[in-house]
Amino acid sequence: MMRIALGIEYDGSAFSGWQIQAGSTHTVQETLEKAISKIADEKITQTQVAGRTDTGVHATEQVIHFDTNAERSSRSWMLGCNRYVIDQTISVLWAHAVTNEFHARFSAQRRRYRYIILARSVRPTFLSSQVAWYRGSLDLQRMQRAAGYFIGEHNFDSYRTVHCQAKSPVKTVYFLNVSQRGEYFFIDIEANSFLHHMVRNIAGVLLKIGSGEAEPEWAQEVLDARDRTKGGKTAPSEGLYLTNVTYDKKFNLPIIDSDTII
Repeated sequence: MMRIALGIEYDGSAFSGWQIQAGSTHTVQETLEKAISKIADEKITQTQVAGRTDTGVHATEQVIHFDTNAERSSRSWMLGCNRYVIDQTISVLWAHAVTNEFHARFSAQRRRYRYIILARSVRPTFLSSQVAWYRGSLDLQRMQRAAGYFIGEHNFDSYRTVHCQAKSPVKTVYFLNVSQRGEYFFIDIEANSFLHHMVRNIAGVLLKIGSGEAEPEWAQEVLDARDRTKGGKTAPSEGLYLTNVTYDKKFNLPIIDSDTII
C-alpha cells in the first residue's frame, strides 16, 4: 500500500461541507473520492483530512491523504484527479507520496484560516458566496486591539458550538491579525488546532467590537466566561477560508503561498 497526500482547493458554497454525511449527496469528500478512485482504478474511501470544513466554507490549501495499491507519479495523481473531478469548484494543487507515519489530521502542527468581510451598505453581487457581508462600517483599530486578547493558550469554550466534540477546549493561537483594504476586512488566524465554529465565533465578536456595540475588552470577558451564551453571533460561513496547514519538514510537502489567492 502507498500513502498519497494531496493539497486541494475548493469553493465550498456548492457543498454540504467536507465530510460525507447521511442524507447529503454533495460533499467535497465524496466528490474527490470518486475522482481518486477512477485514477487509482480501485475504490478509495475514508480519505483523511487536515480540517473538516462546514457547509459554505472554502479552502485554498486543504490537505488530505489516502492509501492505495495503485502506483502513479505525483503528476499523474494531480492531473488525473483534476480530469475526473466532475465539479470544477475543486482542484488538486499538488500530490506527494508520503510514509505511513504521515496523517493529514494528526501530523498537522498548525492550521491557518482567513475570514473576509465586506463592510458596505450594498450587498455583494459577484462575491455573494465568497465574503461575509456586513451592512455598516467597522473600526479597524478597535478590532486590532481586541485581536490581541486571543493570542496565546486559552480555554475557548465561549467560542465553540455547543455541538463541538473536541476533548479539550484549550487551544494555542499563534497570531491573529486584522487588516483592511478599502471596504474589505481580513481576519487571519493561526493556531495548533481549532474548535467547531471557533473562527466564525471569534469573527462574530470582532464584528460586534468593530461596529462599536462592544468595547475591545469584551473579547477577554467572553474568553473568561467560558460560556457560549456570553459570546456574539456566529459569523456567516461564506467568508471563511482554510488557507494553510503546517507539517514537519521531514514530510517534504510542497509549499504554496495560498494567502495571495484571496
